[in-house]
Amino acid sequence: MNWKKLIVAIFICQLAGILGSVFTVSAIPTWYASLVKPSWNPPGWLFGPAWTTLYTLMGISLYRIWRKPRNNQALFWFYTQLFFNAMWSIIFFGQRNIPGAFAEILVLLALIVVVIKKFYKIDKRAAYLLIPYLVWVSFASYLNYTLLILN
Repeated sequence: MNWKKLIVAIFICQLAGILGSVFTVSAIPTWYASLVKPSWNPPGWLFGPAWTTLYTLMGISLYRIWRKPRNNQALFWFYTQLFFNAMWSIIFFGQRNIPGAFAEILVLLALIVVVIKKFYKIDKRAAYLLIPYLVWVSFASYLNYTLLILN
């Protein structure tokens, strides 16, 4: 195992979260707190650990694909979805654009499915590591939709 490459892969994924947090942190106690939320809205403390775990799993998955030949197309789709991942926070929290964020997260969901399919052809474990991410973003999509309806 190449520990340096693994750490770099995890760091790349965590950067998406760091970028998103720049727009999220200041909006949570102000704008986000003022939104009408569903009764099943997760507590705020859950999001940090959940995303940290998901970005770590994404990094491990990315590392597994980096080690394989014929990975360029899979990596293109991975980096594309990572870009959309970071953009969601900018649109939702930075621009406070709930409809735009909902449209964007639907694209992100589709991209995650594409990445899982591409990764599966190269390394099944790398694909499986992305399943929790797909589940969480599916839940987040429904939450985003509910916030759109309620606000």
